[in-house]
Amino acid sequence: MAENAWAFMPVYAYLSQAVATALGATWGVGGFIVSIVSGYLACLALHALLRERQSDREAMWAVTFFAAGPLAGLFHAGYAETLFLLLLFLALRGVLRRRWGRLYLLIPLMGFTRPGILAFALLLGLYGIRRWLRRREDPLPAREIVHIVALGALATAVGFAWQAIAAAVTGDPGAYLDTELAWRRSWVGTEHFLPTQGWFQGAEVWFGVWGLPTWLAPVAVVLLVVAGAALLIVPRAVRRIGPELRLWSASYLVYLLLVFFPQSSIFRLLVPLSPLWGAVAAVRVRGVRIAVLGLCLLGQWWWIWNMYGQGSAFWQIP
Repeated sequence: MAENAWAFMPVYAYLSQAVATALGATWGVGGFIVSIVSGYLACLALHALLRERQSDREAMWAVTFFAAGPLAGLFHAGYAETLFLLLLFLALRGVLRRRWGRLYLLIPLMGFTRPGILAFALLLGLYGIRRWLRRREDPLPAREIVHIVALGALATAVGFAWQAIAAAVTGDPGAYLDTELAWRRSWVGTEHFLPTQGWFQGAEVWFGVWGLPTWLAPVAVVLLVVAGAALLIVPRAVRRIGPELRLWSASYLVYLLLVFFPQSSIFRLLVPLSPLWGAVAAVRVRGVRIAVLGLCLLGQWWWIWNMYGQGSAFWQIP
């Protein structure tokens, strides 16, 4: 099966079309409006989210890094990322504040906006386990247990719903999975999906491109996983953003490890880790913050110039 539209969720696409139709404009105009408005609202939502655990100054710096970051070009592009981020930040704040009712709406919206809702299901599972283990210090009423379990089940069901819809409409049970594999088939020719396989295959491809010994590729993947885990556990600045956001970051990284094939779009797919900007902002040395902001702007120029200004090589696909 070739690359096709089944790889993309419907909420952003139809919302952009609705805006375009209302304005008598093209889909591109509608997509731009949805992206930039969602991006602005996502900044507000991220600030509110981080203010649950950090000072106003730290939250403002985190939003500054987010809005001026290397992938800030997505605020203007026809991608579903900013809309997903808005919904994600609102959902994460719901978890922090234990306002479970709003999640029954946000989870389906997230799930049909962009792939990744299964990571949120994992977050709810880990969060529920943590609350259960700490129930003596932090009481866990039966009502909350019901919500956490129900929402985890909902997120899991929504995570697999698009596969079922694609199968029902096309008559092919593997339509969605074959569509996703089409993006990596030109790289490695794989016809089957195995969890984590994409990272080891991708590492071998990139090590070959860079002229490095391919036998080192699996070692690099393992070291990358260890480094990611250490980053979420060791630094005090990361611990300061709170266990919920760390659990989300861990859940999303596990999700990428299980399903993703590393290529140039990895930068875009890492954007849901944006709550970690709160950890960077927790470093209170002004010079460090200014330096990080400068690197963000430099990275933004590099990404836009390569992915949109050039876009002529296999690694220049946003």
